[in-house]
Amino acid sequence: MLLKSLRSLFALLVLPLVLTLGLGMSSTAIAADDQTSQQMANAKTSDADLWRAVKAGDSGFTTAQGVEANVLINVAGNQGKDIKNNYLTPAMALAVLGVFVAFVIFYFVNGPSKLHGGFSGKMVLRWSKADLWIHWVLAISCLTLILTGISIMTGKHIIQPYVGEGVWAALINASKFIHDYVGPIFIGAWILCVVKWMPLQTFKMYDLKWFLVVGGYINFGPFKGKHPDSGFANAGEKMWFWTLTVFGLFISISGIMLVLPGLDLPREASMLALLVHAASAIIIIAFTIVHIWMATVLSEGGMECMVSGYCDETWAVQHHNLWFDEIKENGTLEYKD
Repeated sequence: MLLKSLRSLFALLVLPLVLTLGLGMSSTAIAADDQTSQQMANAKTSDADLWRAVKAGDSGFTTAQGVEANVLINVAGNQGKDIKNNYLTPAMALAVLGVFVAFVIFYFVNGPSKLHGGFSGKMVLRWSKADLWIHWVLAISCLTLILTGISIMTGKHIIQPYVGEGVWAALINASKFIHDYVGPIFIGAWILCVVKWMPLQTFKMYDLKWFLVVGGYINFGPFKGKHPDSGFANAGEKMWFWTLTVFGLFISISGIMLVLPGLDLPREASMLALLVHAASAIIIIAFTIVHIWMATVLSEGGMECMVSGYCDETWAVQHHNLWFDEIKENGTLEYKD
């Protein structure tokens, strides 16, 4: 009986202890599971916050050196890329094709501006040898930059899909190489052009009439045969000169910013330079096409000026009468022997 009583007493003492330990271990396990779940939730929230900050362009910490080394994703860079791809690249294609097609249509409808009195055969000095050199170095370098720039900007859309990867890689690499090394030649010729020709490019009141009658190039309607007064440079040439001066400055500065890695510019500055460079190029391309059409196809006898430096006397009287009168009066009129 005593032994049976002792067993009962032991059971009564041990059973609550076991129950207590069991409940305690269960509580600990549940608490541990809750803590792990909370840590996982916090980790997910932390990761989400991290990548949200990265995508927003927030700065972090890195051992890398240099400008913006602590920024993984630059928001301005992505936005600039979207502007370039969605707006500037199509605008460049439109500038090339649109302006060219417009002038082709105009030529077939209107025809060239003929010399009313025919060629006189007497050639008047208009440009010096130095002027010719400046013009052609500027023209060739500008056209080279235009062609390579078009390849760089739009080639991915109009060339790459139709050629092999090897051909495309070689083409884009060559375009980039030529573009970078022809750039300084263009800048040098552009500086000489601006400095030497600026005194001849001031706008006068009579230039307004030139615009009103489209320079006398219209061969039909009330504008036919209307040749407005013009000095050494007509209003259209002056507009082309000042466009080249202003946007040539923009394109030169932005180009230098893009090709000199030693400047170590912030991404925002580099992207702004790229957008300014592309926008300026689009404007220069459009005006260059107009200039070439006007000088070669639409103006009979106009191309000779930049080949030999001389123009036919009839051409001078018809297109630049005030300049011709001036050189006759001051004794600087010089004919070709």
